[in-house]
Amino acid sequence: MDKVKKYQDIIIKYLKNYAQHSRPANLPDVETKVVADRENNSFQLLRIGWQGNQYIFAIVFHFDIKDGKVWFQINNTEREVVDELMGMGVSREDIVLGFQPPYARPHTGFAVG
Repeated sequence: MDKVKKYQDIIIKYLKNYAQHSRPANLPDVETKVVADRENNSFQLLRIGWQGNQYIFAIVFHFDIKDGKVWFQINNTEREVVDELMGMGVSREDIVLGFQPPYARPHTGFAVG
C-alpha cells in the first residue's frame, strides 16, 4: 500500500474513532463531524451546532499530508495524538508538528518539514 494512502486511512480512522467516543454530554445540539478530503490530503474533526443561544464552530484536530509526511496542524485537546498515531503505524520521521514554529521543529524529535 502506498504510504500516503496508508496515512490517509490512519488519520480518518483516528478521527472517526475520536468522534464516536468523545461526544460532549453537555453539548447535545453540537455535532461532531469528520471532514476528509483525500484528494487534497486535508483532514479535520469539527464541532458544529448550538449551545443555547451561542453558535459553536470549533476545529478539534487538523491534519494535512504533504510530501508523504503527516502535518499535525492543530490539537485542541489534551490527548497525546502523535503517540496514538505512531501506535497506529505513522512513522515518527513522517510527523511534522506544524503548530510549532519552524525554528523549534528540529528540537521536537519529529520531522521538520
